[in-house]
Amino acid sequence: MLSEYIFWFLSFVAVFSAAGMIFSKNPVYSVLSLIVTFFAVAGHYFLLGAQFLAAVHIIVYAGAIMVLFLYVIMMLNLNKLEEEKKSLYIKSLSFFAGGVLMLVLIAVVRRTEELQTIQPAVYNADMGLTQHLGKVLYKEFLVPFELASVLFLSAMVGAVYLSKKELA
Repeated sequence: MLSEYIFWFLSFVAVFSAAGMIFSKNPVYSVLSLIVTFFAVAGHYFLLGAQFLAAVHIIVYAGAIMVLFLYVIMMLNLNKLEEEKKSLYIKSLSFFAGGVLMLVLIAVVRRTEELQTIQPAVYNADMGLTQHLGKVLYKEFLVPFELASVLFLSAMVGAVYLSKKELA
């Protein structure tokens, strides 16, 4: 029962912060609203039992990408730019395209509800847990995981080398 209330609260926060992101005139406030939306979505992942996915969602999206967006917006100082006026033709065409996209999404959701059947023998409730992911990652995929870490390490060393200025 408590998880249902938490779900509705997180959904309320996600929808209204997403609307705040869309309707905000200030780009900095839009980015901050999007960060709140990402945290609400991560809360939904926690409710579904996918702790690793929630942690990665917070680290990658709210932690890295949104901070980068915020940095670029502040560096470019986009607050001083004024939006140019769009013609009625462009506005009506974009409204029509959005409506068509909404109809396609509704059709896809209806189709997936018909096809969605979970068989109890295949479903595992512990699949999204960090412990299960760690066992699979370090037993079955140890070599690709270590190769990826060496690749990331070499990319970081290369980035530091390229950004280093000549002292001569």
